[in-house]
Amino acid sequence: MQISCRRQLSGGAADPSQEGAEAVKRADTRWSQVRALPAAPTPLPATYTRSIGEILRFGLWMEKEGYRTATTRCAVEALRSLSRRVDLFDTDAVKTHLAKAKVSEGRKERVSNDLTRFYRFKGIPFEKPRYRKIEKLPFIPLESEVEQLISAMGQKTGTFLQLLRETGIRCGEAWNLRWVDLDSERGTVNVAPEKNSKPRQLKISSRLNAMLNRLPKKPVYLFREANQDPITSLHGARRNFERQRKRLAVKLQNPRLMQIHFHSLRHFKATLEYHKTKDILYVMQLLGHKNIQNTLVYTHLVNWESDEIVCKVAKTVNEAQALIESGFDYG
Repeated sequence: MQISCRRQLSGGAADPSQEGAEAVKRADTRWSQVRALPAAPTPLPATYTRSIGEILRFGLWMEKEGYRTATTRCAVEALRSLSRRVDLFDTDAVKTHLAKAKVSEGRKERVSNDLTRFYRFKGIPFEKPRYRKIEKLPFIPLESEVEQLISAMGQKTGTFLQLLRETGIRCGEAWNLRWVDLDSERGTVNVAPEKNSKPRQLKISSRLNAMLNRLPKKPVYLFREANQDPITSLHGARRNFERQRKRLAVKLQNPRLMQIHFHSLRHFKATLEYHKTKDILYVMQLLGHKNIQNTLVYTHLVNWESDEIVCKVAKTVNEAQALIESGFDYG
């Protein structure tokens, strides 16, 4: 009940006049660093300047209400991009523009969610369009392709990829790992959760252990400076990886490499572990999922090579339910 109250949206909850000009200016500087916006038609809508001010105030309100930094930044970025193409205060024009936009249904759904929050914040009536993300099976690279990528990268990027490959953690979780999270003697890393997942301690190989310890010893974090913004610096690391990946794809004439992203290695690890163990609960714990539905996708990515019977024992009612949902028979 407390969460529902905290998330309650109201135009009167955040009076724009209460937001200091300096706070808005600082917010504009921070959120402008996420990524360059694509070119927009000229001239810009007449309401563009007004829209930017309201978007920044909306972002500040989201921060105060406890939304995650990444969620706030993505919302601000999406609305800023939209405001350069259409009058953000004309809801019918916004809907028409969104309907014609050449982006995925999932992207339209996310933007619709951002617009719904923004318009409620402003007290503007808005009926959310009915967009639904089309579920697709994730791309799973071959082990040889993953190894080729890691070998072709520099020390820092190669180590980062090896960490994602071995642990299956999210790139944001890996980017925020601190030296105190690494236990070289036991060969483990402690992972702080992201996206409502669970904290976990994971084993790493001696190879990865050595690679991590060869990294330059920064004061706090393994992969970034303490004074660097985590989202902006991770975006820069991703862009660097994409440039190196493209060169390797051209050199090896393998376009499949262009489909490998940081998150692909999470899919790779999950599929590999499910193939080895046939244990959906173990994979769920490894990935830090709280909902078994997020893990079940990996049961569709395994090529069963035998008719062997796998038995699992549930210790709780929830575990029993998860096993039944993943295809196990009760007996």
